[in-house]
Formats: sequence, C-alpha cells, structure tokens
Amino acid sequence: MRRRDFVAIAGASTAASLIAGPVFAQGELELITPGVLTSATEGGYPPFSMRTPGGELDGLEMRIMGEICRRLGLKYEPVIVKWESMLVGLQANQYDIVGNAMGITEERQKAVTFCDGWVETGAQVVVREGSDYSSADQLRGKKIGAIAASTFIPIVESLGGELRAYKGDIDGMQDLVNGNIDAVILEAIAANFAITKSKLPLRALPGLIDPAQLGWAVKKGKPNLVTAINETRAEMVAEGKVAELFDDIIGFDPSPKEPIRSIL
Repeated sequence: MRRRDFVAIAGASTAASLIAGPVFAQGELELITPGVLTSATEGGYPPFSMRTPGGELDGLEMRIMGEICRRLGLKYEPVIVKWESMLVGLQANQYDIVGNAMGITEERQKAVTFCDGWVETGAQVVVREGSDYSSADQLRGKKIGAIAASTFIPIVESLGGELRAYKGDIDGMQDLVNGNIDAVILEAIAANFAITKSKLPLRALPGLIDPAQLGWAVKKGKPNLVTAINETRAEMVAEGKVAELFDDIIGFDPSPKEPIRSIL
C-alpha cells in the first residue's frame, strides 16, 4: 500500500497539534497503541543512542526516528532493551520496532521485516595505539572481542581468532585498553566516534570487513507501518534533512545510495 493510499484527512486543529504535514489513520499503521510508535533501543550505543549531559536520550537513531514520527503524527516512545533480547521482545509485541542499529542479514530477514537500510557501514578491527598490527590477517590465534549475538562473531572465527564475547562495545574497548585482548570487532561509525570522543588510546585498522547496511526490524505482517517509515525516511534523505540532523554528531549522512529494500 502506498503512503498516499492511507493518509487520513484530519481536522485543522488536530493536525496543528501534531505536525504541519500529513496525519495517518492510526488504525492503518498496525501499531500496538494507536498514535504511539514504541521503539526498542539500547540507549547507550553512541553515536546511535546516548545520553545528553542532562540525561535525555539523543543520537542518530533518536533524531531520525523522532523526525519520522513527527511527520507521521505519532508520539515517539523509546523503550530501553538489552541487545540480546530485542528480537524476542519484538515478536512478543512488547514494542513496534527495533530502532537500535541492527545489521540486515538473510537469517534475520526470515524472522522479521526490515525497513529499507538507513545506514551504510561495516565491521572494523580496532587495536591498541602503538601495537604492531596493520592488517586483520595478523590476528590469527589472537584474542579478539565481539558483541555477543552479533554478526561480528563469525568474523572473529574467520580470522582464526580466540573469541571473547561482550555485552556492549564499551566493555570490549575497555578490555582492549587494559590489554586483556588483542583486538575488538566493532561497527565502524560507532568505533570511530567512541575513539575520537573519548580520546581512547586505540586505533581502527584501515578498511571495512563485511560491509553492511543497518535497518529497523518490524514484526512480520505490518506492511503499512514499514511502507510509511520507508517513504518518510526517503523524503528526509532527498530533502537533506537527515544530513542536517546528523551534522553535529558525525558530520555526514550515512544513508545508503542503494538501500537494501524491505521484503513485504
């Protein structure tokens, strides 16, 4: 169903109280609670999700999701969830969407519907500053960290490394700084942001391993919600709004030129 097919004509006073753009018929967006988009997030995965000095949630994820909801006339409601539980909670209808940065894979596509890819990135190897490593090929037999239940686990195995699994990026990077592991596999944007922002004694090896796109996961059977989000985000990219929202965080728009499309 195209976006224009389920735009609702609302009264002027109602529209003005929500957004200046179109308002969608709440029942047609397949939301758990009409008018509210609940979105699972770690809340602590910079620069995608993080806390401001005042304690408010901010980040690439929050900004783009918040703007999409504003344009759709929805209330944006982040739900803090542990990474390893996100897809389980989605299937149990605990929230409408997983807004957390998640790699789009064939295996995950069997279980959920992904909105079009919104970030182009990849895995990157991070090592200690001053180490002799210049290539991932040098890490065979070395202790390599990766996030548990992530797509980075097979990369460690392919490099012939000894896996150390962590709950989050921060744990892995701290162990690397402390010398407990030799390297850690991280999402490139998050890795470089953390190293620069926190002035960590780490460096990323050049090049990406397993280039990927990140997407938002939705429970299967919600084509209207997925279509509405896809078309709204595409409009924002074309307008330059995404670049504007992300400018003071990472300085560029990571939107894919050829996004992986939703399978509806």
